[in-house]
Amino acid sequence: MTEARPRHRAVLADAPVDLGDRRPEPGSIAILPEYDEFFASSVAAAGGVVAPLGPDTRGIVWLSSTGAEELESVLASHPLIGWVQLPWAGVDAFAATLRGSDRPGLLWTSAKGSYAQPVAEHALMLMLALLRVIPLRLETRSWSHREEGRSLYGANVVIVGAGGIALELVRLLEPFGADVTIVRRRPQPVEGVRTVTGDDFAALLPHADVVILAAAATEQTAQLIGARELDLLPAHALLVNIARGSLVDTDALVAALTTGSIGGAGIDVTDPEPLPDGHPLWTAPNTIVTPHAADTPSMTAPLLAERIESNVRAFLHGGAFTGIVDVGAGY
Repeated sequence: MTEARPRHRAVLADAPVDLGDRRPEPGSIAILPEYDEFFASSVAAAGGVVAPLGPDTRGIVWLSSTGAEELESVLASHPLIGWVQLPWAGVDAFAATLRGSDRPGLLWTSAKGSYAQPVAEHALMLMLALLRVIPLRLETRSWSHREEGRSLYGANVVIVGAGGIALELVRLLEPFGADVTIVRRRPQPVEGVRTVTGDDFAALLPHADVVILAAAATEQTAQLIGARELDLLPAHALLVNIARGSLVDTDALVAALTTGSIGGAGIDVTDPEPLPDGHPLWTAPNTIVTPHAADTPSMTAPLLAERIESNVRAFLHGGAFTGIVDVGAGY
């Protein structure tokens, strides 16, 4: 008998929350902007009723990463909707909608933590490939006698963010004996690793071998990595971004890579995105650009289905909601 293959699971930085008497009024659920049978089955598995948008709609499962204006219109014309499930961990595409809502009781949940494992796996791949100068190896057409490449074992790794991706990266890095520091907005420590706030970020950079960006895109994290931060990094340091492109000043990154003031970059998210053909980041030394592909639909669909089913149960029957969005913080 063939053993079942391991499967991804959610990695939660924050425990699910039981809202008690603040739970939204339960009712029928609309799947928007387009109906999807796969996710409708998750609603049904939790005992929910999927119905077209109408006066009886009380919850929305929004399946698009775009369409903020359309969602705003839906909410404005259906004031009894009390819960919205968004499809991704990041909610920056809906930031204006969240901030502009005049319904403080409206509950927003996201998929934060759901996709932590595939994204962390991608970040690990980028790190290892860059340390072993794989971009150069792929370009080479003759045997090299230069001794190049470094090890991840014992490396000084700085992770910006303390969500599920960061927690999974800490787990993946443990066998390598890496010296890991988490940088986060709040002072609460992450178990097992050094934890600091953003005030100490600059002081870490001169000693970093790898910096991994795994933070939410907010006004506070916009261009978190710019010319100043890149100048503070040692010449061998690597930058890995699996968060959002807005966290990095792209022009400053290209300049640092081109002049060799940093050792390389692994970029799954860009600014602008999609990255235009011919952009200098494509050909920067020791750089890997992947097209926002750290997680694919085959990876994310089962994980989102689990999140939907869990939150529909909480919505209809009570219990804890997972992935509640902090509207003020933006994630």
